[in-house]
Amino acid sequence: MGIRRRIPLRPGSCRGDELMSPAAPVGVLAAGWFDRMIVQPGKLPLAILLLAFVCTFLFIRCSVRMIRAGVSWWPGNVTPGGLHIHHMVFGVIFMIVAGFGVFGPAGDRSPWLELCAALFGVGAALVLDEFALMLDLKDVYWSSQGRVSVDAVVIATAVIALMLLGATPLGVTDAFRGWQFLTLLVLFHGAMALITLAKGKIWTGMLALFIPLVGVVGATRLARPHSPWSRWRYPPGSPKAERAQRRETDERWMNTLKDTLYNVFAGRPSS
Repeated sequence: MGIRRRIPLRPGSCRGDELMSPAAPVGVLAAGWFDRMIVQPGKLPLAILLLAFVCTFLFIRCSVRMIRAGVSWWPGNVTPGGLHIHHMVFGVIFMIVAGFGVFGPAGDRSPWLELCAALFGVGAALVLDEFALMLDLKDVYWSSQGRVSVDAVVIATAVIALMLLGATPLGVTDAFRGWQFLTLLVLFHGAMALITLAKGKIWTGMLALFIPLVGVVGATRLARPHSPWSRWRYPPGSPKAERAQRRETDERWMNTLKDTLYNVFAGRPSS
């Protein structure tokens, strides 16, 4: 008869049978799931980064909307000497400090690693919230072009969440040991993602970096009418160009729904 070894429990931890019991409190179940899925695999810094990123974006959008509405009691823009300092400047500083901290002597130790992750998440949110300004090199924050910033934030949130769930870029995992096969895998998945992005499918292309099947589907489907792929491969008046335009018209409701959601969270662009 075999001998069962009792695994010592850490202080404050819960036994597995207690966590699986239907009578266990919701708080105990949540704590057990968090410890098992986030803390033990070493994903706590990434989880803190994601939380800081999302909270900072929601806060800064609330702040700029209060400033835009002219709320008297809300602090306004930072304008020392009449120079408007955009919040992406602070974001760049925070990201640099966090990067220096991670690569410093104590960067891989707790709690410094978690603090650097939180600071980097705050900085990344401040930078990506004004991504359109950096892209166009002019203040397009409240214009329709400024919606690119919201797209960048949403895509970054999805990418961090996928990494938190265990996804790895381009299908690279520890299961593949041979460098030849791994190189071919990265090249294939990278090519599928680039083709998908060239076809104007930004969301699908970013997800393709983590879910290879999405890249294969996106690369084989029809491109959007105004995408680089459409300009290269679909001559004006060709059947594919007409099909792409019809599909874009049929999917207009999706853009309307996206604009409505963006108006709620990010504010309505100026006319």
